[in-house]
Amino acid sequence: MAKVSVLFITTGLYVGGAEMMLHRLLSRLDTKRFSARVISLIALGPVSEQIRSLGVPVDTLGMTPGRPTPVSVLGLARAMRRYRPDVIQTWMYHADLLGALATRLAGGIPMAWGIRHSDPGAQGYGPFTSLTIKACARLSRWIPKRIVCCSEASRLAHAAIGYDRAKMVVIPNGFDVDRLRPDSTARQEVRRALGISAEAPVIGLVGRFHPQKDHRTFIEAARRLSTVRPETRFVLCGEQVTWDNRDLSAWIDEAELRPVCHLLGRREDVPRLMASFDLATSTSSYGESFANVVSEAMSCGVPCVVTNVGDSAHIVGETGVVVPPKDPLALARAWGQMLELGTERIGHAGEAARARVQRHFNLPHVVARYEALFYELAYGARR
Repeated sequence: MAKVSVLFITTGLYVGGAEMMLHRLLSRLDTKRFSARVISLIALGPVSEQIRSLGVPVDTLGMTPGRPTPVSVLGLARAMRRYRPDVIQTWMYHADLLGALATRLAGGIPMAWGIRHSDPGAQGYGPFTSLTIKACARLSRWIPKRIVCCSEASRLAHAAIGYDRAKMVVIPNGFDVDRLRPDSTARQEVRRALGISAEAPVIGLVGRFHPQKDHRTFIEAARRLSTVRPETRFVLCGEQVTWDNRDLSAWIDEAELRPVCHLLGRREDVPRLMASFDLATSTSSYGESFANVVSEAMSCGVPCVVTNVGDSAHIVGETGVVVPPKDPLALARAWGQMLELGTERIGHAGEAARARVQRHFNLPHVVARYEALFYELAYGARR
């Protein structure tokens, strides 16, 4: 049986949850049955080199973000005709739209769209992206054979604005539980480096500084918890999560939490960092589709307290606690309830959390679902 060639078209390859999931998918795609190639609409970002290191060719159209042109569509169509893939998998809205237009010029290659976002109405998108989403909703009836959503929340939100329900399928993000695992040595080393005692409760938040992530609710909840558990330490990392961030540092100082907060900025060793947590948290207030950091923490044996946004409640299941968004009192109470369980029972909750990821979000299982989809599209078209 000949290999199925898959052309992945993505909006960009800068570091983000969608881009890293594409890298993970390509890292496990069966090279005996599939060949892959990636085209980025805009200039190549850091993830492109990670993908190339897998032996997957990566090209770019070099588009200016937010400024597609007919020339871009023609260039993409020429690439499709040159590579002659059996299947096209697009990745994010702009790739969905331009891929759809180009494939009509290139001869109607079977295409699956990829939706990586939750409710588009809550994201505050600019006018071009909003028009792109509306155009995709209309075109969804005719062009893609399948529409892959990374979460149930994403599926429901896009069906509600006109995407073709019959074509939509949910394939969640997947995680390498061999790489993401409990690490007692890392726990000790990270705490020692941060000056945190082995006995102190540590609550962690991993995420860039952005209104969606709602660091302010985290800080207010931390203030409330500290009044009853002053020994608790709070470790935060992500883009712009530093003491140089005036807004964030001001919130912390207003809450009088500077001695117990650690702002670490962007880190390349997030699994090691997570190993030092007792609890992990997602405080997103809107727009989160599938919170990668929640599953990553769970894979590391860390139970999670999450806001009820996107699929976070489904991700944690019975292994963690779910609270309403923008409710610091509920968040602080949930942290307190979890910490009252004690070290041993928190450890058991972490084991259950890791087992849940292994059952539902294990990377090989997720990749197998994509492979089945690619076979369905390729051989359905050949018949």
